[in-house]
Amino acid sequence: MARLILFNKPFDVLSQFTDARSPTPRATLSDFVAVPGVYPAGRLDRDSEGLLLLTDDGRLQARIADPRFKAPKTYLVQVEGEVDDAALETLRRGVALKDGMTRPAEARRIDSPELWPRNPPVRFRKSVPDCWIELTLREGRNRQVRRMTAAVGHPTLRLVRWRIGDWSLDGIAPGTWREG
Repeated sequence: MARLILFNKPFDVLSQFTDARSPTPRATLSDFVAVPGVYPAGRLDRDSEGLLLLTDDGRLQARIADPRFKAPKTYLVQVEGEVDDAALETLRRGVALKDGMTRPAEARRIDSPELWPRNPPVRFRKSVPDCWIELTLREGRNRQVRRMTAAVGHPTLRLVRWRIGDWSLDGIAPGTWREG
C-alpha cells in the first residue's frame, strides 16, 4: 500500500531531506518528517510555503510531479500592487517568459486569506499596496508563479501552495503533516 504524506512546508525549509552542499546548516524535511522511505513528489522553493506531498511510491510520485499529467496546483499569492483585470486576463491566457509561453492559468483576486504568520514577516511598505490572488497552474516550471506575477507587473511577496489535485492544506499547521 502506497504511503502519502501531506506536509505544510514552512518558509526557509528546503524540500529535500539533506543539505550536503551548504557550509551552514539549513532546515530540511528531515527536521520535520521522520518517516523512512518517503520522498517529495515535486519541489517547493525554499522561500515558498505550503503543501508538499511525500510518498514511497515512485509511480504516484511521477504522476503528481510530472507536468504531462497536468495535476492542478493552486497557490495563494500575495503580490505587490493592486492587480487589475488586464493582469489577471494575461495570467489566464498565458504569460511569455524567457523559456516560452506558459499554459493558461486560472487566476482571480481574493481577499486576504487567514494564514499563519510568516517568519520572517513579509516586508510592509506604506507607500506600496499589496493584494492576494489565487493562481492555479497545470505545469511546473522553475519559480514559475514568481516569474508570471513579475511579468504582469506584480512581484510576489508571499507564495503559499494550498492545493495539489484533490489534496489541500486544510487543517495542517506549518511544520506538521498528516497521512493522505
